[in-house]
Amino acid sequence: MTGLSGKWHLLLTILQLAVVSLSFADLPVLLHFMTLFLFAGTETIRLAATNKFYALSHELEQAEKQQAHLNETFKAVRNERHDFLKHVSALHFLLEHQKHDEAKAYLDDLVGEYEQTNLSIKGERGIVAGMLHQQYKRAQTAGITLVYDLDLPVSALPLPDRHIVALAGNLLSNSIDAAEEWQAARGKQAEVSMQLYKKSGLYLLTVKNTTMPLPVNIVDRLFEVDGLTTKGEEHDGLGTRIAKDIVHKHGGYLDFVHKDEQFTVKIKIPSVTGDIQKEQKD
Repeated sequence: MTGLSGKWHLLLTILQLAVVSLSFADLPVLLHFMTLFLFAGTETIRLAATNKFYALSHELEQAEKQQAHLNETFKAVRNERHDFLKHVSALHFLLEHQKHDEAKAYLDDLVGEYEQTNLSIKGERGIVAGMLHQQYKRAQTAGITLVYDLDLPVSALPLPDRHIVALAGNLLSNSIDAAEEWQAARGKQAEVSMQLYKKSGLYLLTVKNTTMPLPVNIVDRLFEVDGLTTKGEEHDGLGTRIAKDIVHKHGGYLDFVHKDEQFTVKIKIPSVTGDIQKEQKD
């Protein structure tokens, strides 16, 4: 669903045709102007309704993706819990038979697997955990090192969950895209990191990634212009603008640095965004 249904389009078209037919009638000038305004008003309603339906459709699509990510994360946790006793039994067997080196190697592998999930979901609310876990798996599949250096959960940001997912999700997705391109070109492992901590009433969120050199005209307007992207035609270039709009909406500040094939985004968000929004509205 990307707009009004055919039924509503037909109804509005009939109404507009009826209005147009009145313009040919022998009516006072004032009524002719009224028919013109009625026609324009009908078309405005059509466009507004179509845009609203499109926005709702986009939100529904994003919600479905987030639900899928959450389900995937839940499945991973459930599988790990299901296999936990099996791993304990295997370790117990190795230790009973004095196979300490094998037990240590087995345990190291096991801890590494659990950390992949734990780093993504520790202390996070469901929808945010799903997004972080999905981005972690995506980076892992691409052979990219993704580090979550979080003093507190991303869910702790004083934003609605949908804004946290859109903000962090877009930043991570863009970073992984750029790192993947750099990795293919340079033949070395790329890195992406997300850091979050709180200081002096501010939440400080930093996302870094390796990247290919970017044209100056792109860098200067990267977070300002819709549709501007350093990636291929299949990308719409909306992610950076969406991120900046969310930060500004909550009274925050966004800055970025591109230097020596590394791109860094730094975001500061006040711990109490509601008061700032109220002051800006007043």
